[in-house]
Amino acid sequence: MAFQTAQLEMQIPQLRRYARALTGDAWAADDLVQDTLERACDRWQLWKAGSDLRAWLFTLMHNLFVDGVRRAMRQAGQRVDIDDVAQELATPAGSTDQVLDLQRCLLRLPEEQREVLLLVTLQDLTYEEVARITGIPVGTVMSRLSRARARLRELMDGTAAMPATVVPLKRLK
Repeated sequence: MAFQTAQLEMQIPQLRRYARALTGDAWAADDLVQDTLERACDRWQLWKAGSDLRAWLFTLMHNLFVDGVRRAMRQAGQRVDIDDVAQELATPAGSTDQVLDLQRCLLRLPEEQREVLLLVTLQDLTYEEVARITGIPVGTVMSRLSRARARLRELMDGTAAMPATVVPLKRLK
């Protein structure tokens, strides 16, 4: 177990970085890392020696995060569309701290796009590893990554279009 513990400890900085980017909150990120490590220790026998430990840990973290989001949505009983509160998130004109806007813009991405973007860019995982972690096909990973990058560019440039009002369509017979 000493060798396994050392391997696990080596992954903590990457887990913390990904959790911080996912949650946007230091306390929530630390809780997510702690939960991930607890689950890893409880289910250590499920990890196959010689396989990618990092991918296995990220899979555990991904599943815990998704479960937490779903649980929070059930408890809240309602969803808030980020575009409905966009004016509250908008940066004041002439703000000099645009670097800090990256975190806010990342949080405005849809969760599935943000996860893929962070795993590929921040953690430097391959598309195949991301597909295995998230449980989606490689093509979907590439599509979500492309859409996430485009949307993030729009948000950072301030050119992101606000959602248009929905025009009801007439039914034709």
